[in-house]
Amino acid sequence: MKKAIKMTLCLVVGLVATALLFTACAPQLGASGNEGKMKHSSNFKDGKFINPVPTRVSTSSGNRLGSLIEFFTDQQTREPKVVLPSVSVEAERIGAGEGLRVTWLGHSTCLIEMDGQIILTDPMFSDRASPFPFLGPKRFDIDMPLKIQDLPKVDIVLISHDHYDHLDYPSIKALIDKTSMFYVPLGVAAHLERWGVPQYKIVELDWWDEHTNGAVKLTATPARHFSGRWLARNNTLWASWVIQNEQHRVFFGGDSGYFDGFKQIGEKYGPFDITMLESGAYNEAWSEIHMMPEETVKSHLDLQGKVLLPIHWGQFNLSMHAWTEPIERLLTEAERQNATVATPQIGQAVSENEVVPRTTWWQLANNAFARVE
Repeated sequence: MKKAIKMTLCLVVGLVATALLFTACAPQLGASGNEGKMKHSSNFKDGKFINPVPTRVSTSSGNRLGSLIEFFTDQQTREPKVVLPSVSVEAERIGAGEGLRVTWLGHSTCLIEMDGQIILTDPMFSDRASPFPFLGPKRFDIDMPLKIQDLPKVDIVLISHDHYDHLDYPSIKALIDKTSMFYVPLGVAAHLERWGVPQYKIVELDWWDEHTNGAVKLTATPARHFSGRWLARNNTLWASWVIQNEQHRVFFGGDSGYFDGFKQIGEKYGPFDITMLESGAYNEAWSEIHMMPEETVKSHLDLQGKVLLPIHWGQFNLSMHAWTEPIERLLTEAERQNATVATPQIGQAVSENEVVPRTTWWQLANNAFARVE
């Protein structure tokens, strides 16, 4: 009996030591935030950040093992079978001219050009949404519309939260020298500092904090989600963002479940020329931390948005729905609600005073595979 207890203790100690060693040797996992700064936030309670409304990460009480097995085995319609179409972005034209232009680069990465200032949201240029280059959700097969090394000088990088598909270690490393300022929610600065981003290049904001960069004013606004990169959870804040100047205003939602905060943001900062809102990686069990497509349309209307640009779909297999289901459900609801939706190919811009792109590129991809079969 004593021998079994000793062996168990040795195993536990060994596992803990391995985890600690891995954490110390794996910078992509990030770092712990400055609790001295975070504890002054009204959203920080008992050492953790909290949501604006009561929120469960999972509402499921069913068979989690069965769900996990289904996630890894039932892949039939969850990934495209062909190379996805994209539009190449001409790097030399980025930031040229006045006006507003938003280019979806895939997942939640958007290139915002606002009267000459260049803003990049949740830069994710890696092949996998994971701390490991050989494991984790792999990007669907696509010719990326813009390589990270081809980006010109970026004025602002915006981060919504620290999950791997939004805060990508290799992408941040590649952007350090070509980015003027990084804007992040409370606690996220520690990750960037560990990765070599100079402290003077980082602005860390709580919900409703504002900061001006050139002609652009940025506001960190609430979202209903959670955070964490390794064993810890909710040690850093998550946020959505209002981006505005004298002529334009756009909203970047990051990840969020639906809540009445969208209406509050719309009343305070709307109307928005363009809203960039998640529409994908949802699940009934995650209904409080991710929006269903119908809720994406509702939040767009709450925000008083003019044009909705759906993001966070069509790039990674992160849930159990068919890969085209998010956009199909969203468009059905948008038609019912008379909401204007942009459906550009990845790399195609949505610009003011131009026709809103309404391609059905996902259907072309599925049809191409059907013809091959």
